Amino acid sequence: MSHDITTDLVTLRDYWRYAISRFNAAELSYGHGTHTAVDDAAFLLLDSLDLPIDTLDPFLDAKLLASERRLLAERIETRVTTRKPSAYITGRSYIQGLRFFVDERVIVPRSHIGEILFNEYGDELESSFLPDPFAVESVVDICTGSGCLAILASRFFPLATVDAVDLSADALEVAEKNLKAYGLEDQLTLHQGDLFAPLAGRKFDVIITNPPYVDHEAMEDFPAEYRAEPAMAHDGGEDGLDLVRTLLTEAPKHLNPGGGMLCEIGRGRDILEAEFPDLDFQWIETQEEADAVFWISAAALGVKG
Repeated sequence: MSHDITTDLVTLRDYWRYAISRFNAAELSYGHGTHTAVDDAAFLLLDSLDLPIDTLDPFLDAKLLASERRLLAERIETRVTTRKPSAYITGRSYIQGLRFFVDERVIVPRSHIGEILFNEYGDELESSFLPDPFAVESVVDICTGSGCLAILASRFFPLATVDAVDLSADALEVAEKNLKAYGLEDQLTLHQGDLFAPLAGRKFDVIITNPPYVDHEAMEDFPAEYRAEPAMAHDGGEDGLDLVRTLLTEAPKHLNPGGGMLCEIGRGRDILEAEFPDLDFQWIETQEEADAVFWISAAALGVKG
């Protein structure tokens, strides 16, 4: 930087205003847990200072230490010049307030499934469609990435053994770091391989999966922030549904009676329903989408009780 802004900017409010201006001028893209320059700047600054990421007001006019001012100035500059998602810069991402370590080996966690688990079980631990969490003995998270959904599954299905699978050895290194941070070594097991391949014919009460589901045309139009993520974590084939089709075909072999699969697919509902007209998909509305996630019961997939 040609001018040392740390001599002019003193409070968190100063850096927040400055970051918003820089982000808008650079026409950055968002979607990795934030949706605007205002929110992204707040996340980057608060997380960098190890402050609650949803609480600005008490800290806005606090004077920052010289070391803190340098850190924030450097990270604002990094966000603008590299266009990496802010979560990669701080090394942390959040789902419903739970923190996960992330880096460029994994996609930044932002699955609708996390919201669904919290909404469906919440304080009552009773869902309108998911099974009784205390009756679930086995869960698998396919395409686990950072391991965040498997870790959430360990929380909401406390009596279940949880397995998590990913094709990427690099991603599983990140997932291992997260499961150790939550002390889940005895409950959660990681496997490297393609979808159900490393599970040796095992069956589960619940399958959770957020597979790659972006179509090739959309990937070609990705902004730099999305290109910073592993391409294999996005690539769902020509129409984005290659892996989803395989999951629907293979899931019945790996489901126990009374169970089901919770799957995020992005925007391919019409294609799926046309190709699988006999399947009873239950589409789950979230805060941002009405048809990005479906639940399908084992019975609907032909699993006999």
